[in-house]
Amino acid sequence: MRYFIIGGGGQLGSKILNRALRGHEIFATYLTRKPTIEEDRAIKLDKTNEKAVNKIVKQLTPDVIIDTAALHSVDYCEANREEAKKVNVIGTKNIAEACKENGAKMVFISTDYVFDGEKGNYKEDDPPNPINYYGTSKQEAETIVKKVCEDHIIARPSVIYSWISSNQTQSSSGKPLNFAMWLSQKLERGEPVNIVSDQYSSPTLADNLADTLLTMCEKNITGLYHVAGGTRLNRYEFSVKIAEKMGYDQALINPIETSQLKQKARRPMDSSLRVEKIEKTLNIKLPTIEEALDIFCKQAKGETL
Repeated sequence: MRYFIIGGGGQLGSKILNRALRGHEIFATYLTRKPTIEEDRAIKLDKTNEKAVNKIVKQLTPDVIIDTAALHSVDYCEANREEAKKVNVIGTKNIAEACKENGAKMVFISTDYVFDGEKGNYKEDDPPNPINYYGTSKQEAETIVKKVCEDHIIARPSVIYSWISSNQTQSSSGKPLNFAMWLSQKLERGEPVNIVSDQYSSPTLADNLADTLLTMCEKNITGLYHVAGGTRLNRYEFSVKIAEKMGYDQALINPIETSQLKQKARRPMDSSLRVEKIEKTLNIKLPTIEEALDIFCKQAKGETL
């Protein structure tokens, strides 16, 4: 199968790329972080450039396009709505239309932030109601993907994290690559951290997400799925588990409330996701937080999995 990964140098894109290299033909795009792939398969591409997207997709004729590229910083999107719409909505529309035109399956990575967080444990048929612009842009993109490209997968993860064996510690928008890496670096230096105890989610290990997405493609699954971790917990609980697994001082972690942060964008208080649909569809069990953090810790220690 020929895969074209949009954003192959990012956290999730690099995980998908490394796994898909086993037995598939891979091409990947980048803007700032070049993917670790052969020079002629790494393509600099801005997905907001409709003509460039159409040209390269027509040349490559991929079977599957996986769109991981987005502006992910919630506060940045809130303050820069025009740019966020251009990347997260218009850019996604360009990919979807290229997929339709060239007969490729589209895999779009959405977010738990399409929900308002009023109830938590959301299922796929719960109505979205985003309370910040990042979530709004992702919901708009979901609608476009459904309308434009019949052969699609929309995957909603929650708080994607992983161990990144790189000196790269920030995304292109200046956001830390992921919460678990940021926390580990802080605790390793003995620095105290304030972590909210009133925001719940379903932390999702990028490695497991990548594996699940590729399995969905290989089995030709279509539709909307929640593809997240198997445990609901708040950020403070998540942080304590990371510290426990990694052997850091848990006393460095101070629980606070979201209201103390004075963030630009509102956060859903409980955007946790139910994953029974994808587990039943693929006959799998998504990992608990303990199982996922075992993988995270082994990677941090340089163990090959």
